[in-house]
Amino acid sequence: MVRHSTSGRRGLGLALAGTTMTLWGLLPLALKALLEKLDSTTIVGFRFLCSALLVGLLLASRSRLPRLGALRGSGWWLLVIAIVGLGGNYMTYMVGLNLTSPAIAQVIIQLAPPILTFGSLLYFREHFTPLQWLGFSVLLAGLGLFFYAQIEIRADDLGAYYIGVLWVAGAALLWAIYGMAQKQLLVQMSSQSIMLCVYIVCALFFVPLSSTTALFELSSLEWALLAFATLNTVLAYGAFSEALEHLEASRVSAILSLTPLATIAFSRLANGFAPELFPADPIAPWAWVGALAVIAGSVLVALSGSSRRSRKVPKRLAPAAAELRTEGPGSTR
Repeated sequence: MVRHSTSGRRGLGLALAGTTMTLWGLLPLALKALLEKLDSTTIVGFRFLCSALLVGLLLASRSRLPRLGALRGSGWWLLVIAIVGLGGNYMTYMVGLNLTSPAIAQVIIQLAPPILTFGSLLYFREHFTPLQWLGFSVLLAGLGLFFYAQIEIRADDLGAYYIGVLWVAGAALLWAIYGMAQKQLLVQMSSQSIMLCVYIVCALFFVPLSSTTALFELSSLEWALLAFATLNTVLAYGAFSEALEHLEASRVSAILSLTPLATIAFSRLANGFAPELFPADPIAPWAWVGALAVIAGSVLVALSGSSRRSRKVPKRLAPAAAELRTEGPGSTR
């Protein structure tokens, strides 16, 4: 089987991964305000439905709707895994969020990038230099310190959060599985086609469970937040899937590890403008030390050169690989 290889446009990949990190850093602020009026299932269903409509109309206007009949071999299984992985991620994250707090959930979900990194090292045969291994170790240590410090300041009521933490950790694992399936599926489908299939199936699952009557009770500001959360889904996952075309999954996951820091920064900024709508989460002193370690480790992993260039496709596989790469509109190679 031909494994997916990156395009080599590292700068573009870094920019796209940074865009995803920024959008995901902003998202919890909107969701936290929306949860005052809507249940989590309704928010998720609305986001998936609108995302499916937006991406579907865009691809239809360009005559680039998914060609599922072109899937070969394990392609169908990879698509099913991607759909179940992302849909399961949303479902388990929401269950965990209901049992914990947004701050705890946002921290624990960051287990996903390291899991994706290890999966990429094993399956896609990506390679680390000694400097990257050092950066990855610093990143994990920083995340561990950040987790511990943030949970420590909530020690009085932590007992009620244990089950929720397990649910969110499960969500992180499912997201990593989705990321692995998505990257390999890029060999046969464009990133936009993959995301459209995921959005449609997930919308069919979540919309019937939603409470549509609550949508009519939203204020103009709350509708704006819901629209932002919906566009966030399309733009963030679109940038993420495109980043995987140009950059190793291990590097993408390292940049995404900065998401909690982006959330902290944005929450501080938003709290200055509207403290009632965007309350700032307390940050323990040692958590800032962990945050700095996460930044340093992520930079080392993302920017250090790999010890070995991506392998060229053997000549006997070159015609097949070229055909697969030009099938989808997302291929810019």
